Amino acid sequence: MSRFFTAADSSSESSSSDEEELYSEEEAVQKSEEESSDDQDGSDDQDSSSSSDEGGKSGVSKFLKDTASSDESEDEDKVTIVKSAKDKRLEELEGVVKLIENAEKINDWSSISTDFDRLNRQVVKMTAQDKTPKIYIKTIADLEDFMNETIAKQKVSTKKMNATNAKGLNAMKQKIKRNNKDYAAEVDKYREDKVDYMMSDEEEEIIPVEKTRKPKASYADGIDIGDDEGFSTVGRGGKTLQYTPESIFKHLRLIIESRGKKNTDRAEQIRVMEKLLEVATTPYQTARVLLTVISTRFDLTSGSAATFMTQEQWKMAEHELGMLLEVLEGNRSMVVVENAEEWEDDEKPPQPAAGEKLRIPGSIVSIVERLDDELTRSLQHIDPHTAEYIERLSDEQALYTNIVRSLLYVEDLKKDAALETSQDGANRVVMRRLEHIYFKPSAVVNILEETSWKAIPSQLDSEITPRGKASDTAALVQTLSTYLFKYSVDIIRARAYLCQVYYFALHDQYYRARDMLLMSHLQETIGNFNINTQILFNRTLVQVGLCAFRAGLVYESQNTLQEICGSGRQKELLAQGVMIQRYSQVTPEQERLERQRQLPFHMHINLELLECVYLTCSMLLEIPLLAQTGSSPDIKKRIISKTYRRLLEFHERQIFTGPPENTRDHVMQASRALAAGEWKKAADLINSIKIWELMAQPDKIKTMLSEQIQEEGLRTYLFTYAPFYDTLAVSTLASMFELSERKVAAVVSKMISHEELAAALDQVNSAIIFRKGVELSRLQSLALTLSDKASGLIEANERTLEQRTQGTANAFERQGGPGGRGGRGGRGGRGGQRGDRGGGRTRGGQQFGGGALGGAIKA
Repeated sequence: MSRFFTAADSSSESSSSDEEELYSEEEAVQKSEEESSDDQDGSDDQDSSSSSDEGGKSGVSKFLKDTASSDESEDEDKVTIVKSAKDKRLEELEGVVKLIENAEKINDWSSISTDFDRLNRQVVKMTAQDKTPKIYIKTIADLEDFMNETIAKQKVSTKKMNATNAKGLNAMKQKIKRNNKDYAAEVDKYREDKVDYMMSDEEEEIIPVEKTRKPKASYADGIDIGDDEGFSTVGRGGKTLQYTPESIFKHLRLIIESRGKKNTDRAEQIRVMEKLLEVATTPYQTARVLLTVISTRFDLTSGSAATFMTQEQWKMAEHELGMLLEVLEGNRSMVVVENAEEWEDDEKPPQPAAGEKLRIPGSIVSIVERLDDELTRSLQHIDPHTAEYIERLSDEQALYTNIVRSLLYVEDLKKDAALETSQDGANRVVMRRLEHIYFKPSAVVNILEETSWKAIPSQLDSEITPRGKASDTAALVQTLSTYLFKYSVDIIRARAYLCQVYYFALHDQYYRARDMLLMSHLQETIGNFNINTQILFNRTLVQVGLCAFRAGLVYESQNTLQEICGSGRQKELLAQGVMIQRYSQVTPEQERLERQRQLPFHMHINLELLECVYLTCSMLLEIPLLAQTGSSPDIKKRIISKTYRRLLEFHERQIFTGPPENTRDHVMQASRALAAGEWKKAADLINSIKIWELMAQPDKIKTMLSEQIQEEGLRTYLFTYAPFYDTLAVSTLASMFELSERKVAAVVSKMISHEELAAALDQVNSAIIFRKGVELSRLQSLALTLSDKASGLIEANERTLEQRTQGTANAFERQGGPGGRGGRGGRGGRGGQRGDRGGGRTRGGQQFGGGALGGAIKA
């Protein structure tokens, strides 16, 4: 046989021996996992067998064996060590501790703060299934000592830390104080004897506070947690969570610290606090839990796509506020105030000194305001024409009850001077109460007040608005407004003033509302207030105008409504709708803010009624004015309502006019009938408008309008046809317009006294005698118009010259000489030669005097 075949045989033998060695190695590894002594013996046998095999090999097989043995030796050097999860976490923990120690050497507190947070997160993972590592206790104890040394050195050192280091040191001061409190017993043991503590084999069990993002809770034995079908809540590691009265404050602190952080499950936090509320045993625990759970419910809408609280969450928050007020009313030794300090000891409640009250940080007023705002926001987004809106609006009664009850609580706090409560809280609650009643009729306010006082315990009463005077709505509004006038400033005082004026105008007290509005001078400074107060001012102004209309004061009504209705932006000015124009430069943020300011539907003023009132008043003033300027061209033309004039011109340009379809058509056709002298037709058209039924006492309104149309029809007739009469019997006018002769004589006398009519009243013969003037020709009328325009142009030029020269206008006048403005007559002459002749002419003497007609009128 060839030597090559022999080599092959030897190689096969070596491979078989290698397989045997492999199996022996695997068996040895298995044995090493069972017993360390067997592992050592197996490795010795393996070495001896391998060395004996090497002695029996030769040639190629020996060469191959040398290579294989070298590879095996390298593999033996790279032994894979299998570590448990506990060992890995312990190594990670030791690595972080090393980083903290290095940072201590260079006094880098910013890095220490970051690594300390990492250390706590790793300890949470380890303590979930095992005891707290002693190296962690050692680290936090040494870190606290090092921090105290650093602070002591910093006090006596002249060299200050940089801003980053100082910020990190301050952060660590708070963290260590809060963290070491949970491990105080172990830290004390470590400090007593550091060496024995670290060398001891047994570690006592430590119960740390869970530092997870989601609160871990535990139920005590025998507490029914209310889980469905006997299921219980479990946390990390499969341990059953327990809620006990002793752990309430720890859970609350974790929840408070997680507020505002990302990925926080607020719904889960609310469920935890509801269970904490069930196990709370003391009023202090109950109050703390209620304050936190109400704030968390408000957080549900912040930072989410929801624009308002759901009705379910709102009702639960409102119910919890009622529970909180009951607890506080039943325990007068405990108060919720804004200026209280936060209590940091989670193990035991604070113990106030003798004679002092236990102060809990919080604000009842802020909770009430937020509930009010959330209810308003939900009403803004609900369709007002559905039953859902009515159902949601019914929650206002419960809210109003809590507002009154909160006012009683704030009043009680004000009695104790030691609490040092500010007046601002009482002002805000009173303002909220006033804003809920000022726009409502008296009957509705009475029901609201009676229901609220029935729900409030009988032993509670208010000094500002006593329980016995709740039925008098006018006195209630007066009392609340007067209180705010006395104790508040700026915006709240202005809003209270406007609310009272609105209430007076709503209840037909026009002169009282007008006088208050004028005396406040708010119309001069309203531009300096915020937008919500400006909206309230516009609403008040409109309500005063409607009140004047109901009182039959047409001129006052039109003059008051002119600013709002004449702009064409009623919706926007009254916050009853957003008018987005096609080419407007409104940003999405501005549009969002505009929508947030919109008033709920039940607070709206009917815009169609408002337009009808405005156009009707404008008609009663404009039609006689148009007749007067048409018959007397020398009278300067003036416009009362540009909006009405524009609508009237548009209506007159229409070729075909059908029957009126809406409010505007009724008023325009009534205007044309009134101008033509058909006052009955005008009255029928105005009275046929159905919108009047929405006002109180519509029959009285229609009667008033008919009387106004009769009087203005009489005035229009006299202005139109006066040039065609020499004398006119008062009885004739009385029969034409169905007025009494006394009334006709009064109207004519008023027109004569105001120089609107060139006539005289013959009381003996009961007739009107008209004074005839010279009728102007077409050319004279045009010349008169040209003269008016020229005089207006001269006055405008003079005003412009005075503004530009600012009192140095004489520098531009030429003294004497041809073309100068000198002379004794000033403007009268042209040059010095004609100056003497112009001496008797006054300023404006160049205007057209009216010719023969002017002379006749002057005579």
